[in-house]
Amino acid sequence: MTEINAESRLSPAIAKFVLHWGDLGGQWGVNRSVAQIHALLFISDAPLTAEDIAEKLSMARSNVSNSLRELLAWKLIHRVPMLGERRDHYAAEGDIWEMATRIAQGRKEREIDPAEAALRECNQEAQHDPQVSAEARQKLEGMLSFVTTMSSWHDEMLRVPKPALMALIRMGSGITRLINWGSKSKDK
Repeated sequence: MTEINAESRLSPAIAKFVLHWGDLGGQWGVNRSVAQIHALLFISDAPLTAEDIAEKLSMARSNVSNSLRELLAWKLIHRVPMLGERRDHYAAEGDIWEMATRIAQGRKEREIDPAEAALRECNQEAQHDPQVSAEARQKLEGMLSFVTTMSSWHDEMLRVPKPALMALIRMGSGITRLINWGSKSKDK
């Protein structure tokens, strides 16, 4: 487990945030070091070099380099050119909505899209396989329909302007009351 030691140059509040974000990253299937570096860059007031990051987080420089490459691939950080500096400096995306959108899009591309493609293939093969029962075909079709619907919904939500999406989210349960779903779910 990557921990920030007592001699860290981070304030206790920042260290706690970085450690907590690293733990959350681990729960989401992201390497703890990657998540901690992302947290540090997100909370930093100025771009940092890989050496700065390694020092502040007490991490091996090679670990930092690998983690930075992964964060760059996710488009959660970017290089920041600095006059008179040969070393690369890095900064995190500061817009929380943009960060969440990039994470959601990256996860969809890496997880949902391949699952949807595999389900399409399974459904096509099942249609012509006499060993697959009608009930099994129906379950496969239902799963494909669900994944396709959720994938389309995700793509549609990415096209909604951020202020409108935030308004929808803030409405929360008001939307279900407006449509009167709340009473319908109690009847079932």
